[in-house]
Amino acid sequence: MKVTLSALDTYESSFTPLVVIELAQDVKEETKEWLKNRIIAKKKDGGAQLLFKPLLNKYETETLEHHNLYLVGASQIRLLLGAEAVGLVKECNDNTMRAFTYGTRQNFKGFDDNNDDFLTMAECQFIIKHELENLRARDEKMIPGYPQAKLYPGKSLLRRLLTSGIVIQVFPLHDPEALKKLEDTWYTRFTLKYQPIDSIRGYFGETIALYFGFLEYFTFALIPMAVIGLPYYLFAWEDYDKYVIFASFNLIWSTVILEVWKRGCANMTYRWGTLLMKRQFEEPRPGFHGVLGINSITGREEPVYSSFKRQLRIYLVSLPFVCLCLYFSLYVMMIYFDMEVWALSLHEDSGSEWTNILLYVPSIIYAIIIEIMNRLYRYAAEFLTSWENHRLESAYQNHLVLKVLVFNFLNCFASLFYIAFVLKDMKLLRQSLATLLITSQLLNQIVESLLPYWLQKKHGVQVKRRVQALKADIDVALYEQVILEKEMGTYMGTFDDYLELFLQFGYVSLFSCVYPLAAAFAVLNNFTEVNSDALKMCRVLKRPFSEPSASIGVWQLAFETMSVISVVTNCALIGMSPQVNAVFPESKTDLILIVVAVEHALLALKFILAFAIPDKPRHIQMKLARLEFESLEALKQQQMKLVAENLKEEPREDIKEKAA
Repeated sequence: MKVTLSALDTYESSFTPLVVIELAQDVKEETKEWLKNRIIAKKKDGGAQLLFKPLLNKYETETLEHHNLYLVGASQIRLLLGAEAVGLVKECNDNTMRAFTYGTRQNFKGFDDNNDDFLTMAECQFIIKHELENLRARDEKMIPGYPQAKLYPGKSLLRRLLTSGIVIQVFPLHDPEALKKLEDTWYTRFTLKYQPIDSIRGYFGETIALYFGFLEYFTFALIPMAVIGLPYYLFAWEDYDKYVIFASFNLIWSTVILEVWKRGCANMTYRWGTLLMKRQFEEPRPGFHGVLGINSITGREEPVYSSFKRQLRIYLVSLPFVCLCLYFSLYVMMIYFDMEVWALSLHEDSGSEWTNILLYVPSIIYAIIIEIMNRLYRYAAEFLTSWENHRLESAYQNHLVLKVLVFNFLNCFASLFYIAFVLKDMKLLRQSLATLLITSQLLNQIVESLLPYWLQKKHGVQVKRRVQALKADIDVALYEQVILEKEMGTYMGTFDDYLELFLQFGYVSLFSCVYPLAAAFAVLNNFTEVNSDALKMCRVLKRPFSEPSASIGVWQLAFETMSVISVVTNCALIGMSPQVNAVFPESKTDLILIVVAVEHALLALKFILAFAIPDKPRHIQMKLARLEFESLEALKQQQMKLVAENLKEEPREDIKEKAA
């Protein structure tokens, strides 16, 4: 017997709360009732058919705060049918990966009707989020109780509730027992070991697991650079002949590690099923607005905004603003060089130990200012990109990443390029590079993890005291957990984490022949970064919703672009060395031509390596080809079956016509 959604019971007496919805304090009762009915209503009636109940009952809301919090869950059958709807891919008993269907559930490895662990908690929360976001307006013209909050057919109710301020936030709950197990194997014991990437994926989802997988891979990939760089540090800095081999190794290294990562990423995402997941049709962003119109693809009513107006906003407002910020960054850089000249002249006049230390002060101040400017610009870039009114979240993210990368690249590396190619002061370049790298790493560790953790721990003690003082008969553990987590900071995604690694990659690769010790500092930082980021995810910020992902996305291209730029900078630095210049004492043109030729040869080698190393391992390619072949064969069988059925029906129709 086929199980349908209409057969499910949405009024189970008890259920595991997976997601919390927080409403505004002054939300009207009719709005709450309407939202509840839409969430628990059957799918055929336009509902999500989920389990829904308030955190506190009617008596408790009169004596306690936080009566605007609601818990959402789902029955096991509902979650399995939801897994089919979102296209989750799971491993079958024959070790192949296939899209899960409820009708063939017994064919999947680890499935049992009495086993609730077939779907991870992260997958369950993703399914609930998907169902909530797909609650759509039907006949409603407005949100009950709020005439100004207009609705139209096909509009996502949750997105409208969020933009109108009726719903404050929607977030998934932590599982205390599973979290404790994950922490014990992840970061609580500071030992040199591999991260439990599959466990991280099971708890936080593929996107975050891929970030930690890339962080671990990048850290281990830096070790050869660090080991080779340490002996070079012991030699005289001015002997550039020694650095030609090191720079060449760096160029090959940066290409190989990125290509090998693609293969490792394909292995992981195939095992997790996301490499095979079909991409869902993207809905408009929550902040997207425009005149009501018809989407030509879906046929739904949704806002329509002129692409021409968007381009005007981009080129007449956003682009000039970014250019102005870049100019301001360069202006601050010139002030930094004035400070360097002042510190150097002071040291030359006195020559004391204090003035020797003072030589590093301008670089430290400039590094701090760079971090502040990067963060301020990030807020401005987010505001501008939102104002540009992109319809899709992917388009929004691409424009935001482009704005932030351009500014961060110039802000962090412009001074190094100026020192290297204008001032040609290698000693100052080493000093500035070391100061910028170490200072930025220390600031990121403090600002991103240690300070938030201290504040969150202090807040957690206050919440426990308030809960312990309550006399009400409630589930204290659940109440305390929800109140504590709702006031945690929101994880804004992996953007800042990848950006930090991108800038670190730039510090290591762009000027490796001048400061080979950079890789060693990066390794030391990343070993602590793994633990501080894990602490941040588990104890400082709200648990994020799981997001299926098959790669690190646009960041792969960003890292590859940085490796290409590093070829140019390292070749130019080697060409500027006194030893190389001594070979061409008269003709600088010959030197430039040879440096350019070597650079082009290395770039050619780089692209040959990238082409020669397949993005996916052979066994993954074979499995994907097999699945594609089986899908085509199944489609042919279905078409042949339809043709056969039509042929059987045609004679009967002819007989009926003759009889008539």
